[in-house]
Order: sequence, then C-alpha cells, then structure tokens
Amino acid sequence: MEFAFQWHITDDCDQRCKHCYIYAEDGSKHVDTMSWEQIEATWANIRDFCATFKRTPHPYITGGDPILHPDFWRLMELMHDEGVTFTLMGNPFHLTDEVCARLKEAGCRKYQLSLDGMRETHDWFRKPGSFDATLDAIGTINRSGMKSVVMSTVSAENIDEIPDLIDAVVEREVGIFAFGRYVPSGGGLDAGVEPLRYRKLLDTCHKKYTAYRQAGCKTHFSRKDHLWALYDWEEGRFEIPEDAVPGKVYGGCNCGVCHLTITPAGQVLACRRVPDSPVGDIARDRLADIWTGPMEDYRDFTRFEKCAECEIMPWCRGCPAVAKGTNGSFYSPDPQCWKE
Repeated sequence: MEFAFQWHITDDCDQRCKHCYIYAEDGSKHVDTMSWEQIEATWANIRDFCATFKRTPHPYITGGDPILHPDFWRLMELMHDEGVTFTLMGNPFHLTDEVCARLKEAGCRKYQLSLDGMRETHDWFRKPGSFDATLDAIGTINRSGMKSVVMSTVSAENIDEIPDLIDAVVEREVGIFAFGRYVPSGGGLDAGVEPLRYRKLLDTCHKKYTAYRQAGCKTHFSRKDHLWALYDWEEGRFEIPEDAVPGKVYGGCNCGVCHLTITPAGQVLACRRVPDSPVGDIARDRLADIWTGPMEDYRDFTRFEKCAECEIMPWCRGCPAVAKGTNGSFYSPDPQCWKE
C-alpha cells in the first residue's frame, strides 16, 4: 500500500498566486530551499518510515516549483536509482519535450498543473500567459508518456467557471482532472461559497462527467473533494456497507491516515494546507515516531464537532483544512457541508 509524502524541496517559484499558502501573508517571504544533504537525509527518513510500516513510498515532489531547485536533476537521478515512482507538482514554464522525457525516464508517473478558471481569471490568480502555457503543457506531458493532471482550487471568485474549465482541459486530453476548495489563508480571496451553491457545482460536474464518459472521453475525473461522498450518498450512488466496522476509516481526508507533508524548512506537517499543524522536524525526528506519536491526535475522529455524529463520517469528514481556515478549528464543521 502506498503512503503519500508531499515533499516541498523549495519555496522558489515563478508565480505569486493569490491563494498560495506559502506567500499568502507576506509576498516577500524568505525562500526556503533544502540543501542536497537535507534532501538525502529526508529521503533516508522516508525510507525508514516505509520499511517500518511496510508501505511503499510515493513522493509528491513540489515547491514552489521543484524544477527550480539547484539539485532538482540530482534528485531525479536518486529517484531513478531507487526505482521509486513519484508525482511532480509544479508550473508549466520549464516543460519541453526533452525535459518531460527525462522526467518520465526518472520515474515520474504524473505531472500536476493548476488551472483556476478560464484565461482572464486564471491569469489574475497567477500571472499573464499562465493559462495558455498550462494548456499547452498538457500535450507536452502526454507526449512523454506521463499522466497529465490538472487541479483546480475552487473559491467564490471562480466557482461558475469550473464547468467551462472542464471542457477546456478535456479538449486538450488531460489525463486527470480534479478540484478542491480554497483554504482561507490571508490571501484576500472570497472563500464564502454557500453550501447549496457548492452542492449545485458538484451536481453540474457530475452530469458533465457522466456525459463525457458516455461519449468515450478518456479523462479520469477524480472526485478529490470529500464532500463528493455526501453528494453520492444522497444521490443513491453510494451505500454504507453492511460489514463496515464501527469507527474504522475507509476514505475521506488523508490526514492521519496515509499522508505527511515535509516543508523546505524541514517542518513535518499533518496537513500542508494547515500551516500551523507541525508535528515534528525532519532533521531531528524520526518520521516513524512522529506517526505513532504526535499524529495520533489527528486520528481521534470523535473530536469532529459535526462529522462524529454523521453516518458517513468514515468516508467523508469534509475538509478539516477549510474548516480550520474558516472557523479557526480543525474539528469545526466544514463550511460547505450542506447536511443538517
């Protein structure tokens, strides 16, 4: 079974996105970057964790833009030599056919890009030209044999553009499309999406996904947001198994289940979208000890104020990061959950 490590090797980036949790509160933030010695030590710590718990590591290597790290290609050689597959999460600006061929050879399985609305909106979020560069990069990634992924962050600023965005990426034959929600982080965006408005988006997207699948579309539409579980349950597409074990988690938020984040400064976070969720230091602490120590607090699912009493809690739990960013508590109700 794979274990996901969202590994930020640098904060260095070509963009200053309005919803970025790295630069949200201070546009002149000091850029942290791991040294090669720190990268090697981090990888050894990850390997030790996976050997201890008999898990297969799947790093999600990111930044900033990871390709801007001075030792990026050295890390790619390390991944290749270790025979480990991984995902890269970055920008489109440095991707060429030659670069993507090298990434595929190194073991990169997927390359994730971001699109946050149609051209005007996306370029406002990020920078002029980013929308077209991202669409063009989908084809570059596909030609290499890697899986292209487009992830969108939904806020009140762009929620009405998501259906059109789906059409745009399908036209470019993206491999995977998914969206999650904006976590309020001091960036000044309007996060106030009403619950029923968000449910309407899920309904619109479900119908669009269904039509595309019936037409033979090869894009995989990932239901990443955990409120999809609530939507599917209400629509009769999901039933609670009769043999479900009470208290056992089967899906939903990965925090405390199969995910850790490591920052360029060496912090280990329970959730990357919750900056004040430190559980250790990669240089000082053994990841295996963090998992059986501080991370235990994130596995007490009875602490969820609303979800703990919900019949689909083991498959949902909403997004605790959005709850934390909106209400100040990781365990407060998800602000977009419409279930009474």
